[in-house]
Amino acid sequence: MDWTPLIHAAIAVATQVLVGLVMGNWWLGGAMACAWWAAREHTQAEYRWIAKFAAGKRERMPWWGGFDVRAWDWPSVLDAGAPAAACLIFYLTAIEAVF
Repeated sequence: MDWTPLIHAAIAVATQVLVGLVMGNWWLGGAMACAWWAAREHTQAEYRWIAKFAAGKRERMPWWGGFDVRAWDWPSVLDAGAPAAACLIFYLTAIEAVF
């Protein structure tokens, strides 16, 4: 079983809590963490696109290569989506309940 989506979600929520406690902006912490994981998965999708469609040549990839759905797989979607869902759920439940 692949635990990386849950690990990424835990790290994202921890980042959200840290930024929320230090800066008082809980939304910013979640946005930063989610942007990090989304960018990471997008970069990996670009490398998959290069390997699959550009014969390993980075210069052959178009600007939209990382957005191509053929370069994404289900684990990648979960690795990017789980942190976003976790931060949103944490924000809507824990933070709104406190304030």
